[in-house]
Amino acid sequence: MPVDPTSATDTHTASHTDTEKARLLRRLSADTVLVLPNAWDAGSAAVIAAAGAPAIATTSGGVSWSLGRGDGQGLSRQEMVDAVRRIAASVDVPVTVDVEGGYGPDPADVAATVRAVVAAGAVGVNLEDSTAVGGPLFDLAAQGARLRAARRAATDAGLPDLVINARTDVFLFGIGAADGRSHDVLARAEAYAEAGADGIFVPGLLDLEGLRALCARSPLPVNAMAVPGGPTVAELADAGVRRISLGTALAQSAYSVAHRAAAELFGTGGHTTLGGALNYGELNGLFTG
Repeated sequence: MPVDPTSATDTHTASHTDTEKARLLRRLSADTVLVLPNAWDAGSAAVIAAAGAPAIATTSGGVSWSLGRGDGQGLSRQEMVDAVRRIAASVDVPVTVDVEGGYGPDPADVAATVRAVVAAGAVGVNLEDSTAVGGPLFDLAAQGARLRAARRAATDAGLPDLVINARTDVFLFGIGAADGRSHDVLARAEAYAEAGADGIFVPGLLDLEGLRALCARSPLPVNAMAVPGGPTVAELADAGVRRISLGTALAQSAYSVAHRAAAELFGTGGHTTLGGALNYGELNGLFTG
């Protein structure tokens, strides 16, 4: 049987500092509207923290691109864990990790992933209910078992306060009849709450009235994904959303600047695209202090 490359971290016990960070992450979601511009490497995490972020969330898409992969559960567990370790070491604030589908379909796979990211310094995870990009989704019983395994693994690792944000892709992938999706999400929120989740993430749902209705009825705090041209942070918060993330948008923007700057340099020979950048000293100072 192949040796799981994360097995050496399975005996890690979370520190007092990890526990305090997990509790802080919980308070941030409970006491305020938590806004999370998602990081994809140590550098982006440090920059986001320096801008005032009280916590860092990762984006699997951004991590994948930084490693030369396409998004969509194409990373190995070890590749994600290695990225998480670098990110967590680069900032002092809590780090919550997009672990995609848990790097395997079974509860044991999810448990191994949770143990590994806790050992790497994470105090929160996003776990999605898609079996693959585009669906189908795990049924309620199967995803409930996976979430319970995540909670048990966190407790066994000494971090019972790990924040588990359960992502459902009902709206993102257009699963089921359109008029039944809100009911499906609510049923999943109820089942996931019973299984030990702390929040429900519903990417793809940006209709403010739909979000307002879900927030009013959901047993879990609702996380929405903000997108360019969509509702503002203030509008999402007014609808009752408690946690707002950007997904891959920040990474897309950073890579787009690099593409535009290179295209300008090769085209006109100019470099106006580079105007307004952080200066060398500011950026370097984040890592040499």
